[in-house]
Amino acid sequence: MEDAPVTDEPNSIESVKETEKPQQHHTPEFLQRKIYFLMDQLKEMHAELPETLQTRISYDLLTELANCVLNESIFDIVKALMELQHVTEKHLIQMRAQVENEYEIEVADWRGKIKDPEELQHILGLMNIKHTKKLLETDKKIIEVLDQKVYDQQSMLQKAGVPGFYNTQNPKEIKIQMFLLDFILRLSRLKYEPNK
Repeated sequence: MEDAPVTDEPNSIESVKETEKPQQHHTPEFLQRKIYFLMDQLKEMHAELPETLQTRISYDLLTELANCVLNESIFDIVKALMELQHVTEKHLIQMRAQVENEYEIEVADWRGKIKDPEELQHILGLMNIKHTKKLLETDKKIIEVLDQKVYDQQSMLQKAGVPGFYNTQNPKEIKIQMFLLDFILRLSRLKYEPNK
């Protein structure tokens, strides 16, 4: 629709956004105002953190993050990584539930076959040991998959140039990275309107 009017009304923000891209998105003034907007948002998010974490996320890191997300493709990368993580987590939950389900079916099967209570208790005891071992192995696999997923995300975000991301197994550093991811996701949901 070429003849769609471009107005400043809220319901036409997308059309304004599309027409602004070639002209306004690359002007230094527009970029500077957008960085100020992003910094204000990041400072508010930063202020919500516990004090111990606030000291770990510096003003310089927030500034780098604001500059980084000027390239909105960072939002797409983060969203894709989060979606992939959710799919992986869902699969892992199903995998664990399957182990539990197999155990319950096996228990029911033995209960139907064995009538002697002592023999049944003995078999169920052995099955419980076997099940506990299998569950521990499954949990170990799940942790390995999740650790690999964290490593992959760190690598991808580091390659994309997102500040604060690098490969680490340090739980404190990973927690900081999780908050940075949350900041990016929250910024991605905001609309910057330069004329307001």
